[in-house]
Amino acid sequence: MRAQLIAGNWKLYKNLAETKAFLAVLAGQTQQAPQVEQVLFAQAPLLPLIGEEWQRLGAPGRLAWGPQNLYWEEKGAFTGELSPVLARELGSTYALAGHSERRQFFGETNETAARRALAAHAFGMKAVFCLGESLAERDSGRTMAVLKEQCQPLFAQAREAPEGFCFAYEPVWAIGTGRTATNAQAQEAHAFLRGLVQEAWGAEAAAKTRILYGGSVKPENAKELLAQADVDGALVGGASLDPLSFLAIAAAHKG
Repeated sequence: MRAQLIAGNWKLYKNLAETKAFLAVLAGQTQQAPQVEQVLFAQAPLLPLIGEEWQRLGAPGRLAWGPQNLYWEEKGAFTGELSPVLARELGSTYALAGHSERRQFFGETNETAARRALAAHAFGMKAVFCLGESLAERDSGRTMAVLKEQCQPLFAQAREAPEGFCFAYEPVWAIGTGRTATNAQAQEAHAFLRGLVQEAWGAEAAAKTRILYGGSVKPENAKELLAQADVDGALVGGASLDPLSFLAIAAAHKG
């Protein structure tokens, strides 16, 4: 069975004090889900603080952290970007790539999202590669076509599966709206994505690759979503800002 991964995307939230307070609660409650891998995607300046605090707290949990975005070059004249080398030096072992908000507000494309995801692996991290359809695309019956289009540059650039590569299916119409894909809709999309991975990278890679669900995941709906055969965890937005909420989602894993 693929190990479950619960990732929290803090977006443009948390200051220094709030980060310390969150980790203090998390460290004291980690036994609720000790076998589940947990990742926090935070603003880049918070990454070293997360590492320092987690070490200071001496918590036993499987916590990892990483940036919400990074560039594909090690260095250069790329103002405002984050070097993957620096991200790794800050203790990052994961990196988020292609989140729908990056696509919507900052011009991210399928091509650049793929380059960012693969750069994470090239510099010693693991990517969580986000993709998903808009409401108009779902209503017009184009969900699977859109997912395939979003994967094409990735598979073109990587002929083999990077070790530990993860996908996150995030239907755009369910992000921050309170709406959630039904269990059947989530499973259908995840199974389709696993089929694409098998076509591109082979059956062994498809069996190993974790595909997370992201889209208004909350403690109230996590258990049923995570029970689906091809749902290997969750990418959590708003509900990850509260440590007890985040832990409750992690505790809802397949058992």
